[in-house]
Amino acid sequence: MKPVARSMDVLESIGNTALVRLRKVVPPGCAGILVKLEWENPTGSMKDRMAQAVIERAEADGRLRPGGTVVEYTGGSTGASLALVCAARGYRIRIVTSDAFSPDKLSQMRAFGAELTIVPSEGGRTTRQLILDMIESARRMSQEPGVFWVNQLDNLDSLAGYHVLGEEIWTQTAGTVDAFVHSVGTAASLRGVATALKRHQPEARIVAVEPAESAVLSGGTPGPHRIEGVGIGYTPPLWDPLLADGIVAVSTDEAIEMTRRLAREEGLFAGTSSGANVVAAIRVAQELGTGNTVVTLMVDSGLKYLNTDVYRAG
Repeated sequence: MKPVARSMDVLESIGNTALVRLRKVVPPGCAGILVKLEWENPTGSMKDRMAQAVIERAEADGRLRPGGTVVEYTGGSTGASLALVCAARGYRIRIVTSDAFSPDKLSQMRAFGAELTIVPSEGGRTTRQLILDMIESARRMSQEPGVFWVNQLDNLDSLAGYHVLGEEIWTQTAGTVDAFVHSVGTAASLRGVATALKRHQPEARIVAVEPAESAVLSGGTPGPHRIEGVGIGYTPPLWDPLLADGIVAVSTDEAIEMTRRLAREEGLFAGTSSGANVVAAIRVAQELGTGNTVVTLMVDSGLKYLNTDVYRAG
């Protein structure tokens, strides 16, 4: 009699993503750059990690009970990830989002069963006021009975999902990480990975990435930009400046150009925050020079951006 394979829950497929080396977009004389393919997660985004972590912890301490409703504000990837987990766990989910974000992301959230509330943007751009309006709309929904509000900008539970990501990077590089470079949205992923890496290698350099048009972490003024999922226009509550050894500002145009190059030259099909990550990683790699290793993330899949100007006009 043949052994029966163990049935695997979809949530068990989160994590353990591949790490690959960039070959063509990196100039000569640079440190090596490795990118972690976070689109291998079920929804095509690293956000599956935090969604699983926050829902599991809310279930464990009773904030989310059977038959409950999950509410959150999101540009789309977090929403799709939460909707995936809610579909697997059997919860209703209501998402506050905006027309500033990719229609592909909105469609994906709906496909997983999310009920969307759309907040209008200023010309399709991410601004501080848009984020605040989305948060306020979600806050009002959270007052209803039986609701668990994720509130990702203040939710420390999300860090646990990214500690695992940091451990994966350390293992896959055999402990040879000289720098980790990553863009800041909620700051949870940078903080979670940095905490794990610094535990192993205190000298590892941690570099944050933000939109040049809204470089608030660098002391600049907030402004509109089109790098989805990052640069909320003010310092996120989870940001820990003591963990960051540097901050690199990348413009929307630079991020889009690199995103297109990654697809055409490396075969890596990603979104704009991934392009920004690589632009910044190259700058860090140029400073470090050969013989060193820089790691960054392919945050999500380019399939989430097919109906944006990133690929339509490319």
